[in-house]
Amino acid sequence: MTLDMRMRNNMFRRLPVEQATGRLYGGRHRLRVVYRTRDLVVLGLGVMIGSGIFKIAGEQASSTAGPGVLISFLIAGGVCVLAALAFAELSSIIPVAGSAYSFSYVAFGEVWAWVVGWSLIMELLLAASVLARVWSLYFTQALNDFGVPVPGWLGEVIGQVKGPDVLAFFILLLVVLMLATGSRMSLKTLWYMVMAKVIVIGLVIATGLKFFHSGNLTPFIPPAQPAPEGDRTVLDAVLGAFGGGTPHVFGVWGLFAAAPAIAFAYIGFDLIATASEETDDAPRKVPRGILTALLTTIVLYAAVAIALVGMVGMDGFAKLDPDKLLIAAAFDEVGAGAMGKIVDVGAVLALTTVILVVVISLTRVVFSMARDGLLPRPLAAMSRYKVPSRATLLAGGAAVVMSQTIDVLTLEQLVVIGTLFAFLFVAAAVLALRHSQPDLHRPFRMPAAPLVVIATILAIGWLMLNLKVETWAYFAIWMAVGIALYLAYGRRKSQMKLLLDAPPDRPVAAKLGPAPPPGAMPGSAGPLPPGVVPAGGPGLGDVRPAPGPYEPGAYELGAYEAGPYETGPWPADRRPGAPESPYPTGRYSTGRQPGGQFAREPFQDEQPPPERFQPYDRDGRGRTSGPYAPGPYGPRQSADPYAVDPGVPNPYASGPYAAGPYGSGEQPYAGPTFRESDYGEHGYEEHGYEQGYEQGYEQGYDEEPPGGRRRR
Repeated sequence: MTLDMRMRNNMFRRLPVEQATGRLYGGRHRLRVVYRTRDLVVLGLGVMIGSGIFKIAGEQASSTAGPGVLISFLIAGGVCVLAALAFAELSSIIPVAGSAYSFSYVAFGEVWAWVVGWSLIMELLLAASVLARVWSLYFTQALNDFGVPVPGWLGEVIGQVKGPDVLAFFILLLVVLMLATGSRMSLKTLWYMVMAKVIVIGLVIATGLKFFHSGNLTPFIPPAQPAPEGDRTVLDAVLGAFGGGTPHVFGVWGLFAAAPAIAFAYIGFDLIATASEETDDAPRKVPRGILTALLTTIVLYAAVAIALVGMVGMDGFAKLDPDKLLIAAAFDEVGAGAMGKIVDVGAVLALTTVILVVVISLTRVVFSMARDGLLPRPLAAMSRYKVPSRATLLAGGAAVVMSQTIDVLTLEQLVVIGTLFAFLFVAAAVLALRHSQPDLHRPFRMPAAPLVVIATILAIGWLMLNLKVETWAYFAIWMAVGIALYLAYGRRKSQMKLLLDAPPDRPVAAKLGPAPPPGAMPGSAGPLPPGVVPAGGPGLGDVRPAPGPYEPGAYELGAYEAGPYETGPWPADRRPGAPESPYPTGRYSTGRQPGGQFAREPFQDEQPPPERFQPYDRDGRGRTSGPYAPGPYGPRQSADPYAVDPGVPNPYASGPYAAGPYGSGEQPYAGPTFRESDYGEHGYEEHGYEQGYEQGYEQGYDEEPPGGRRRR
């Protein structure tokens, strides 16, 4: 391991993009592809449009912002759009199930990724528990509105704010079992419920606009009032400590104070990113799905807010029945009580889809952290249903236990702070990756990144400061527990740590045979041919490098090693593997011979190469029966160890003395071709050597060699 690797192998080690995108994960740790763009939009609508759409506008209008809550919806929506742009860019680069956790791992390092992942677990675990409780309350209310009798013993264990609740337990158990046995069935169920929910919302908007009165929107921004005790935010505490001011509601301040609660309603678009690994062409479809779902949600929320506030007005909210869902009570007030039952059905469906998507996202985050080793790795194993069933059962079981034992409804703001904390890191990760890895392929780019990212960070920070002081205290406790868990387990079991600790792969040396006897050819016991000088060193690795092509001795036997298509004298356990082509690194590669096949050394003018053997036969069909056949170059000798395989035509010959890399004519190695003046400083490019090579290369392949494949 190098010093640089040791220095990087600490808590701040970063996950390479290649590993984050799953290229190094095995099939046991891969999710199957099930989502398309429209599925992602439905997934976003399923999680962002919950029961809050039927009440949040009325609650914030009556307590914080007045009719100006419509501006608060736009402020919160604008902040979420900025964050969504950051999620869209990072999802196009790192389309994985970990979402903000994986983005932070790549951009900042492991310990920061753990912090973000731990925050996401808190957010999603609490969200599932809170939503299960609220689902039980609304389902019980729907039973009462439809006149369904509930036995007394059952009424004590359903629709409870805290303590054991059968309905909350039932809905979580149903969702967990559905997801643990395959997400395709859950996706179809999600489609039907989201469509039904959107139809209900359309009916609510249409009916509410029938009773709309513009007078109910005045005064649009009521005068500011002191905020009630017990609702002090961090921003109020800071301003009170330094400026001596008191918190206010309504007025201009109230417009911004209502934004964090409304942003909670929009939260969920980030969960679309957790489906990236299960989406076809995720780098393009996930950004599209995130932005489309968020913009659609903002429009629907704003339309419901206009209908509700315009139908009742600020003063009318105080007269509504507190035991009913706010918008259902508003329809009762204007004489459209039948809509109340439709709203009850819509609220139950809306909450069901939110629970389904939240549990899906929770299991994907746990799956990703376990796959990286920060949580027990068996949680990342895929079941026979091709889903992480272990992670689903563990995360779902934890949500069930939490919903039955903790008063989760009082911890609702922890969901908001966990989400905003992740948003903060995602926005910063855009700048970090733009700086550290500017060459990454980005199918989607955040426009005006430096300015927009800074604006996003400031806006998210503003929303976080508007949360309660006790929420920050609970969040700090949760994060302290997470850091301790990381130091005790995740830091030691991290897959990145194990990868960096592993010794680097070393090439295995080829097994060498005994050195040949002095004066013998490598791999043979016979003496060297006349004129061949032994390398002089012991062993196989001391073979003398071949001289240049025009140097005396260039064609002496033993100057060349066995080529990739030659049998050669080398034993089978020593012969190097054949490359894919005769010229693996270029036409004039120096890798074929130790000194380079076309390396030029000084030679004598007008001096032909040594007359040792006849390299080609007369008919162009390979070599003669012996490498030293009777001819102008000497007597017949033993078999040429460097000849082409017997019976295989020479692919580089096309005639008695084919045009080839060394010229052309009846005597290829003699005559004025080898004048030093011709092969001076620019001889290779300007004279017959290059031309002769090209001709030989083209003509030598006119005939197909045995086996039907040309050797190129």
